Amino acid sequence: MTRAKVVFLYTEIAGYFLSCVKELTISADVLIVRWPVNSEAPFDLSGYSGLQIVDRTKVDETLLQQKVKDFHPDILICSGWIDKGYLKISKSFQKKIPVVLSLDNHWKGTLKQRIASLISPFYLKRIFTHAWVPGELQAQFARHLGFGNNLLKNFYCADTGLFEQIYKNTFKQKELKFPHRFLYVARYVEHKGIFEMWNAFLKFKNETSSDWELWCIGTGSEWENKIIGEGITHFGFVQPKDLEKYISDTGVYILPSKFEPWGVSVQEFAICGFPLLLSSEVGSSDKFMDERNGIKFNAGAESEILNAMKVIAAKSDRQLLEMGKFSHEKGTALNQKIWCETILSVLKKK
Repeated sequence: MTRAKVVFLYTEIAGYFLSCVKELTISADVLIVRWPVNSEAPFDLSGYSGLQIVDRTKVDETLLQQKVKDFHPDILICSGWIDKGYLKISKSFQKKIPVVLSLDNHWKGTLKQRIASLISPFYLKRIFTHAWVPGELQAQFARHLGFGNNLLKNFYCADTGLFEQIYKNTFKQKELKFPHRFLYVARYVEHKGIFEMWNAFLKFKNETSSDWELWCIGTGSEWENKIIGEGITHFGFVQPKDLEKYISDTGVYILPSKFEPWGVSVQEFAICGFPLLLSSEVGSSDKFMDERNGIKFNAGAESEILNAMKVIAAKSDRQLLEMGKFSHEKGTALNQKIWCETILSVLKKK
């Protein structure tokens, strides 16, 4: 059987994406064109040296287009429509192979989105045959763009093997003594809701006699402005492969973002057996959390974050463990194999 050839015109790659691609290489040849690694999320990608990866900034437009053409792809996936060079390459394959648009924007019904919906039949739909989105909030946008009949889901998937192993290594210890620590793992930027989270936690400590702490992992433009206070510890950026010791010593994951199209970390920590505290803007909350394993609060609402922390602190360790087990069940429902089957299904329908 001939191996499929798949091209990704990608933005900033991370370990979770490459773990999916590595699974895909079992049955397909893959070429990735990528933007440079984000300095605020400096993931170590050295473990994926066997993949064909081209740095977008180190190849001129003509040579890049030729590289993709010489690869003879059977399917091409393009991240959004912001990169005009990527669009040009995508357009060169229209009506020849499936050309897939990936997007993670929520449908908000804004003027800009409505204009995009009106223009799409004369623009995006002429270039792309399919849309690939993470979940239902993005699927609504894709349908408005006209991709209702050619719509794929599960575009983002965690490195399930890595976090499943961490779960096996850490959860039994938590059954002996559940760690009373909230854990935040994301960039230190304002739109992640970090200042509301830190202020809510300081009020939480001031208003209760709770032994709960807040551990924070990440870096970013607001690192120098981080709030220091009782029970808050900042660790800086930690590579995913080095997270296990922090996961072992913490109990509940919090992501208070004011803007979060998806949030792969939610699946990662669900797999690890964490109850979840998520803002209303976290796209992946609908897939990986409900009232059985977490609490949702309105983004930017400091008082609601405070209340969520109090609700968690009032629960017994046994209740928190049960929430964690349900998170694990939800988190493992999506894996790399499903991700690969999703994109290769396009070729079967040709």
